[in-house]
Amino acid sequence: MLTRLLSNDFPRNRVLAVLLVALLLALAFTPFLFPGVKALNVAAKVLVFLVLVASFDLLLGYTGIVSFAHTMFYGIGAYGIAIASTRMGAGWGALALGLAAALALSFVLALVVGLFSLRVKAIFFTMITLAVAAAFQTLASQLSDFTGGEDGLSFKVPELLSPSFELSDTPFLGVNLDGRLLCYYLLFFVALGLLLALLRIVNSPFGRVLQAIRENEFRAEAIGYRVVVYRTTSSVLSALFACAAGAMLAIWLRYNGPDTSLSFEIMIDVLLIVVIGGMGTMYGAAIGSAIFVIAQSYLQDLLRLGSEATASLPWLSALLSPDRWLLWLGLLFVLSVYYFPTGVVGKLRAMGQARGRHTGS
Repeated sequence: MLTRLLSNDFPRNRVLAVLLVALLLALAFTPFLFPGVKALNVAAKVLVFLVLVASFDLLLGYTGIVSFAHTMFYGIGAYGIAIASTRMGAGWGALALGLAAALALSFVLALVVGLFSLRVKAIFFTMITLAVAAAFQTLASQLSDFTGGEDGLSFKVPELLSPSFELSDTPFLGVNLDGRLLCYYLLFFVALGLLLALLRIVNSPFGRVLQAIRENEFRAEAIGYRVVVYRTTSSVLSALFACAAGAMLAIWLRYNGPDTSLSFEIMIDVLLIVVIGGMGTMYGAAIGSAIFVIAQSYLQDLLRLGSEATASLPWLSALLSPDRWLLWLGLLFVLSVYYFPTGVVGKLRAMGQARGRHTGS
């Protein structure tokens, strides 16, 4: 059963396996282990980024395509939910219609961009996707009657997922059984299902062809594979998963705007997470998302404690000021790239293989 779920793609390293199980359990029981609104928001963001980063890794890590339009599909998913819920009101029908429309639009745009752009050289394709993403963000900001413009759209979700909904008046293990909790577990199971689906895709014959194209496009073409078709299919699948991640974000926040889902900073974050976790490993998306989001969310708090503890040393206290959290986050990223050039997952798997060869000899 576990073999089928993981598509025969096991961690292949005990430390990595422990980390993945610990992450799974931490996310599954976050409401009970880490009570508080902030912890729940951080866990929900990890789940959303897990899907978004894994979908981008399908492009970059497994197919070798560098695209800066990925957050466009993320934004389309979020806007699909927001616009449908704003127009139709809170209801499951609005969520279903918004998601269906967003997936359809993402499919068409990804297909068009793929067919017209993947035939050109990699650098030109990257620039085209950057231009398309910038144009879409500008369009979303200007169509205020439709998208809410710079202010975005606030909307209501079905009552079952609303924070005001109470499943029980009696807390369970100190946690209120309300709509916020149900919404979190909806995101948890959707994220888990989408990650398992991506694992199935990359470990299928289709996924192996994508990896062959990444390694040597001309050789794959020479042995009979239509590279453009496979790369376009990969782009479309990646866009659909990114669209689903955007829908998850909108449902959780009950709001969407240009800076929330279409900002270029999100694309930079995704690239950083892929590098930290390890390209070409779906597990890297999970590990990288957790490390990055937790560091981004709690680094300021840690620096504040450090600054207060070193108050007797003014220079050190100033260096540990919470206002310099971006400096320390950048330093952590540089160190992670230096010590883990193939990402956390790549490094751990390489260590596991080296230990296996040493044991075998």
